[in-house]
Amino acid sequence: MTSATGARVIVAGAGVTGLTVALALAKAGARVTVCDPAPLGRNASGVAAGMLAPAFETALDPLAAGHFALLKEGRDLWPALADEIGIVLDRSGAVARGDAAWLANVSWRLGAVGAEHIVTDDGVFSPEDWRLDSGTALVALRDAAGRQGVTFVQRDLRWLTGESSGIRAGIYDDEAEGALCDVVVQATGWAGGFAPEAAHLTPIKGHILKLAPLIPPGPVIRGDGIYLCPNADALIVGATMEAGVGDAHIDPGQVMALRAAGARLLPEVARASANVEVGVRATTPDGLPLVGRSALPGLILASGLRRNGWLLAPLVAEMVAACVLGRDPGPWAHLFDPRRFDTPET
Repeated sequence: MTSATGARVIVAGAGVTGLTVALALAKAGARVTVCDPAPLGRNASGVAAGMLAPAFETALDPLAAGHFALLKEGRDLWPALADEIGIVLDRSGAVARGDAAWLANVSWRLGAVGAEHIVTDDGVFSPEDWRLDSGTALVALRDAAGRQGVTFVQRDLRWLTGESSGIRAGIYDDEAEGALCDVVVQATGWAGGFAPEAAHLTPIKGHILKLAPLIPPGPVIRGDGIYLCPNADALIVGATMEAGVGDAHIDPGQVMALRAAGARLLPEVARASANVEVGVRATTPDGLPLVGRSALPGLILASGLRRNGWLLAPLVAEMVAACVLGRDPGPWAHLFDPRRFDTPET
């Protein structure tokens, strides 16, 4: 990697995207500060099952249809990163369960994109989908970034200027006298951003349930609009997708619906006690993130990863590092271009 020694970078956001970007830039020689007003894990990245699921996301999520190669490339960057930060990837795969017609459609969709899968008496199994423990991985990413010299500030970007409206362009314009950094990377969620392109981000609220480990660890179970992720210490049931809702309050109606959907796959879910967690993710109109240079000088976006934040984080980090280092951001840059929704001038 070309050296970025001396570059002063502020990364706004300490979710998986911000931490992975910070680690990549620090390894390239940049002086990186991560700022986030919330404690580590108090974000959408911490409220996640940690699935790295290119196959079933492509098959089950209409906005991911056609992007299997992209999602798989993101997944394939994880083994090296996992070894570096010292976490374990679970490669048990995933199995779809449901009625015969739905399973036939899932199998067809997996085959159409070239995802490895087999049809069994138990459903449709794919080894393509992996997972990690999101809480463990967030701590490991922060520790690895710290070892590379990244510093952390538990505040938002207003601490730089004292202005309630946000930061001034001069803060990250190196030509400005007394500029505090050369580049800002916006890796925030749907709210709190200052890039003009962030106007295209909208929130999606999601509930998950964490139950006692009702079944032993093994493949993730995917159903129509539901998943069961069996870990050693909990069964994660998720997730609601409440478009346009940006609050983090628990909605009892959504919890009931989620429990009922989970019980259709595993009846024990109906009776088990549960801890409820809520996260708010950001999405764009096409479901793909905003990654690349903003129209605002000195600003790079890494936002809007929707439900694939964990899956795509290493790929996004590579692209952001390429932008900072003046290199080619790669073949997916046009899909992630932050300005792709702008109306052309006539």
